[in-house]
Amino acid sequence: MFHSVPRRPICEIGVTTIRLQSSRSVRRTVEEGRGKHPWLGRSVGLLLSWLQRASVGASEAAARSGQKRKGLLSIFADHCGFVTGQRLRRACQIGELYSNLYSERARWTLVGNIWRRFQSKHAPTGKLVAALAGVFMWDNEKIQDEEIRRCALELQALDAVKCLNTGSGTVAGQLDQGWEVVMEKKDFKVWKRPIPNSHLYEYRVLGSYNDVTPRQFFNVQLDTEYRKKWDSLVIKLEVVDRDTSTGSEVVHWATHFPYPMYSRDYVYVRRYDVDIDNNLMVLVSRAVEHPRVPETQDFVRVHSYQSKMVIRPHKSFDENGFDYLLTYSDNPQTVFPRYCVSWMVSSGMPDFLEKLHTAALRAKNLEVGIHDYAGCH
Repeated sequence: MFHSVPRRPICEIGVTTIRLQSSRSVRRTVEEGRGKHPWLGRSVGLLLSWLQRASVGASEAAARSGQKRKGLLSIFADHCGFVTGQRLRRACQIGELYSNLYSERARWTLVGNIWRRFQSKHAPTGKLVAALAGVFMWDNEKIQDEEIRRCALELQALDAVKCLNTGSGTVAGQLDQGWEVVMEKKDFKVWKRPIPNSHLYEYRVLGSYNDVTPRQFFNVQLDTEYRKKWDSLVIKLEVVDRDTSTGSEVVHWATHFPYPMYSRDYVYVRRYDVDIDNNLMVLVSRAVEHPRVPETQDFVRVHSYQSKMVIRPHKSFDENGFDYLLTYSDNPQTVFPRYCVSWMVSSGMPDFLEKLHTAALRAKNLEVGIHDYAGCH
């Protein structure tokens, strides 16, 4: 193979050729002039040397001009890199300063406030930038006051069911249109009704306990660390984000499912409220997406989930006895028929409630210590 010869611009070749031809012709003229007119030799020689120096100077000036143009671009790039580096270093210094001054919760609260202000002025742009930046928008995803209020109003249905409790189960089951009695025992009843445009059911549990306080029963459901001890199905359970303005929390929960199904995980926002005036406790949870907890291959993510519980003491929060109403629905992402899923939920719910009751009894008897969410609200 022949090696390629570097090509030079045509204009540059032309200028060089003319320069060589001019130099040769001048030399030839000088040599001829010396023969005819000797006195011309020195003068023309000086002129020739001047022209050669001028030619060399012109070529050097052209080269310097090209280098100057290249140098300007290089200087501009260096300047941009320097300014960018300075700004990055300044941002890192500011971040380090805030990390030293504030806790992680305070830092995320600050970032959330900044995003809320930005979104209030530029709502569509704010949502897009928030998604790209991985910021959780509490204003859009938090549980609103209206949801808490509607959940508390469901106690009216609880009172109506208690009034009809002396009648037949069919009458109680027909209290709300579409609800069907699934199970009835001494301490609780379970209803279900189909979710519109879905193959799933929504479940409602009405129950009461007389040997544990409402406060302990309420706290046991909220204490994530304690649940890891009494619920053997828990794989992971942790709070990943909090909203200080409403007290809402985002929880990541991974749990075992019956064999041969894969383990499931839930990411949900929860909010609780203790209404002392109306003697009520409310806990609402529903599934959300959070940038800190992306989906992984370890679990099957459940995207549809909702749970609402209302607790009303018989007397006070710290005396034994209360009624509760639990409304629950989720899509466990299974391929089983509807009746199989219904059987698993209706049979698994009493078992979970019994474990929850036992855990509350242990907490009441001071065998374990749990956080008092009702008291610090």
